[in-house]
Amino acid sequence: MNNDNLFAALRAAFPADLDSTAIETADGMPLHYTWRDLERGSALIANLLVSLDLPAGARIAVQTEKSVEALLLYLAVLRAGYVYLPLNTAYQQAEIEYFVGNAEPSVVVCTRRNFQWVSRIAFTAGTKHVFTLDDDRTGSLLERAASVSDEHATAVKGADELACILYTSGTTGKAKGAMLTHGNMLSNARTLKDYWHWQAGDVLIHALPIFHVHGLFVAARCCGSRSSIRGP
Repeated sequence: MNNDNLFAALRAAFPADLDSTAIETADGMPLHYTWRDLERGSALIANLLVSLDLPAGARIAVQTEKSVEALLLYLAVLRAGYVYLPLNTAYQQAEIEYFVGNAEPSVVVCTRRNFQWVSRIAFTAGTKHVFTLDDDRTGSLLERAASVSDEHATAVKGADELACILYTSGTTGKAKGAMLTHGNMLSNARTLKDYWHWQAGDVLIHALPIFHVHGLFVAARCCGSRSSIRGP
């Protein structure tokens, strides 16, 4: 059976030299992340999610600051076969109550700063797991992930299976969740990669937030084999 999991396609585009630079950060430690770091880091978080015994198609809601580890979480959710739900970092309690109540995530990941009120909303709505993740490589998500295996077999998904939910802006009424499949996302990435003429050695300066449709679903995902990201 073919595996149409978006992560499988992204992983197939990694360069042969996994120790080459994939992401270069502007500050902080480390300054460079290799493709092997992306492989291992996403495997750790994916295995943590799998260990929670979540239902098939479980939704993972994420409201965190921009970081490489937040990007690894996105890859891990895809890799484990769950559904990624990014939430704007500017959302406050009323908005989070709506999105958590509407999407019914099995897991919520937030900053430590917001843990108290976000976890209260999540647990009240029936979410069983709330983790923290900050942009300085700290938080309960990484602490828990450090104790599991760093080898993970990518979940087999069909092209028409749900990969992500992205809520609309809500300018004409309540925000609605747009359902994006693995096939939708992969088609978009391949089209843009060809249209923008990505070549080996190209570097993307990443300035957008990664809850943003362009910042995560367009720009970052188009960096394929032997291309790299500079930032955040």
